[in-house]
Amino acid sequence: MAAHQEKKLAEERKHQNIQNDTKASQGQWGRAWEVDWFSLASILFLLMFAPLIVYYFIMSCAQYQCSLTDPLLDLLTGNKHLSDIWNRTPMLTYRAAAIYSLWVTFQVFLYVSIPDFCHKFLPGYVGGVQEGAVTPAGVVNKYEINGLQAWIITHVLWFANASFFHFFSPTIIFDNWIPLLWCANILGYAVSTFAMIKGYFFPTNAKDCKFTGNFFYDYMMGIEFNPRIGKWFDFKLFFNGRPGIVAWTLINLSFAAKQQELYGEVTNSMILVNVLQGIYVLDFFWNEAWYLKTIDICHDHFGWYLGWGDCVWLPYLYTLQGLYLVYHPVQLCTAYATGVLMLGLLGYYIFRMTNHQKDLFRRTNGNCRIWGKKPEYIECSYLSVDGTKYYSKLMTSGFWGWARHFNYTGDLMGSLAYCLACGLEHMLPYFYIVYMTILLTHRCLRDEHRCSSKYGKDWKRYTAAVPYRLLPGIF
Repeated sequence: MAAHQEKKLAEERKHQNIQNDTKASQGQWGRAWEVDWFSLASILFLLMFAPLIVYYFIMSCAQYQCSLTDPLLDLLTGNKHLSDIWNRTPMLTYRAAAIYSLWVTFQVFLYVSIPDFCHKFLPGYVGGVQEGAVTPAGVVNKYEINGLQAWIITHVLWFANASFFHFFSPTIIFDNWIPLLWCANILGYAVSTFAMIKGYFFPTNAKDCKFTGNFFYDYMMGIEFNPRIGKWFDFKLFFNGRPGIVAWTLINLSFAAKQQELYGEVTNSMILVNVLQGIYVLDFFWNEAWYLKTIDICHDHFGWYLGWGDCVWLPYLYTLQGLYLVYHPVQLCTAYATGVLMLGLLGYYIFRMTNHQKDLFRRTNGNCRIWGKKPEYIECSYLSVDGTKYYSKLMTSGFWGWARHFNYTGDLMGSLAYCLACGLEHMLPYFYIVYMTILLTHRCLRDEHRCSSKYGKDWKRYTAAVPYRLLPGIF
């Protein structure tokens, strides 16, 4: 009898442990279930001030030749009032609304209506229908990977117009830059609000939704994990990649065209910015299938943070270097320009090769060679929401043996190169490296907190084997 009761108690404890592990696993993906005061304060700050930050940067270029201090000095000394600055700001126009509506509609058409054909003739490119990572509810979504195709079609049409058709000027984006900002804000808020309503009333998968009961947190961080309309229109994949990142290189080309129009030449600094950022954009679309395994798709819910951020923050603040060079053309000496180019290419090499090593390791389940030898790794396990046990391997060799997020290190090197291409006279172009440092450091901490909850003791073994996050020997 005693043995029977002891066995029964052991089984109950085991069942309770599984329930606890399952409950813990629900918090390991995506955002929080509960909101602390610090998180709420941070979210309220971003909701109130992020749109103002974007406006301030763009207004500073349009009215103060990209000076970040002169607007504040004017206001503090009484030389100007807020109404003076606002009255000089271009408002929303029918032309800008038509341009932006046509742009977004065209990108939606390319996304949902033309299956990928690039993977059929480009060796090494992975496109077409691909599977994403398993969601907290155990769902594996399928995606139509056709971003590279959309980018190529869009840019072929852009250059065809600039060279032959002349339906519009290549400076059209710069010429309507602030009116287009209002259009981007309208879309960003509209899609974020729609996503929240959808999460409450008609979610794609109710088991992959999170509700905190706090309106501001749910609006900012999102409720649905993978909101979709129909079978293929996935909000996260579309807004993360299109229309903002496809537009990134078009925006830079428009800035270069404006520089040519104003000064009769395109400076080597503008060429550097176009080339280095163009490489990054092309890399994103070439590896769009790999992107399905990144933090944005695998962990973030879709809310204002991604919806508004992809529509407004990304295209307007990631392109500050090109905008600055329209107002302040910089011709770099050959040695300096070469150094910036080398830094950017080295950063890209580290970024790409680090991600390639991880992707190769995952695809082959560790049956590959990294730097000429079999990779080392730590085996881990975790539970999904339904209690299913999964196994994973964390690599501890190659670049991943140097630091746990060495791909971010390469990304930061490239970001610094974009800024250095603008010279050293103004602060504004350097916002990008400051922002990226904060963003990627925060991502490191978010990712590691999630992995610690997900893998438990196995994560401690991993961090002991790879002690540094970004900079070997330092951090």
